[in-house]
Amino acid sequence: MKFPRRALLSAAAAVPLAATATACGLTAEDGGDGGPLTGLRIMVPNSPGGGYDTTARSIARIMEDESIAKAIEVFNLEGAGGTVGLQRVVSEEANGKLAMQMGLGVVGASYTQNSEAKLTGTTPLAKLVEESGAIVVPAASPFQTIDDLVTAWAADLKGVTVGGGSSPGGPDHLLPMQLAKAVGIDPTQVNYVSYDGGGELLPALLGEKIGFGASGVGEFIDQIEAGQLRVLAVSGAERVDVVPDAPTFGESGIDLEFTNWRGWVAPPGIEDADRQAWIDALTAMHDSAAWQDELEKQGWTDAFITGDEFGDFLAEQDATVAATLQELGLA
Repeated sequence: MKFPRRALLSAAAAVPLAATATACGLTAEDGGDGGPLTGLRIMVPNSPGGGYDTTARSIARIMEDESIAKAIEVFNLEGAGGTVGLQRVVSEEANGKLAMQMGLGVVGASYTQNSEAKLTGTTPLAKLVEESGAIVVPAASPFQTIDDLVTAWAADLKGVTVGGGSSPGGPDHLLPMQLAKAVGIDPTQVNYVSYDGGGELLPALLGEKIGFGASGVGEFIDQIEAGQLRVLAVSGAERVDVVPDAPTFGESGIDLEFTNWRGWVAPPGIEDADRQAWIDALTAMHDSAAWQDELEKQGWTDAFITGDEFGDFLAEQDATVAATLQELGLA
């Protein structure tokens, strides 16, 4: 697998929802005969308003609307690129009621932040989506095309700053570094400003505190539709429906494809029944028409895999990201 090009996707077989009751884990409202799960807690390891937050809250809402679960608690635990949340998950061994929204950014941060906790020490539940990255500027920016930006960027590496909603090693950092390399700019000279999630990146963009932003397309849909932000290019292999006028890097003559991904993990050592209850609930959510509508609305690509298959993917990503960061001198 070449990083960070798009991974091959495979869909997990649908599993009928079978809510499971355990002594200290998840329970079904009716005692385990197929009623909504109760007791679910979802941790978002960065600030409100970012991609992780949007994904987690969308999933929780659909689970409740579809009567898969009820009274789900979604909470934010920010810090250190997501590794504060990761450490919390790893430390809550055998807690079958907790899951964490995560993705490529947390994989990278676990190395750049020198975290003792690693995602390979969690219980993999499911990968849910992939998302094309976007190069975004405020409406008042002089850059009308990606070529305009690259020309100015190459001429003034320190003056044209790029912001991202992830710490070094995360997708918003890796995207401009890969872009720089693809257009002949030394990635080590790029002036990258790190923000803790899209919720913090947005005001920096709108306030023109940075030259451009690199993040997921779905982070700023409302601002893009309102004309406050402009997408110069997207990083996937194809254009994104929610920003149909934005060309891909390939269409702009840049040989680069890059996609981010998001998934859920649980603490280590949870009961098999709790692990399966999470997977069944996520599968039922994934199979709903409401989730398909959400994918289209957010510009996300369905990338659903679960359990051991996701575990294998996560181990591969962990090893590949570690090697890439070592090449950049960041791990």
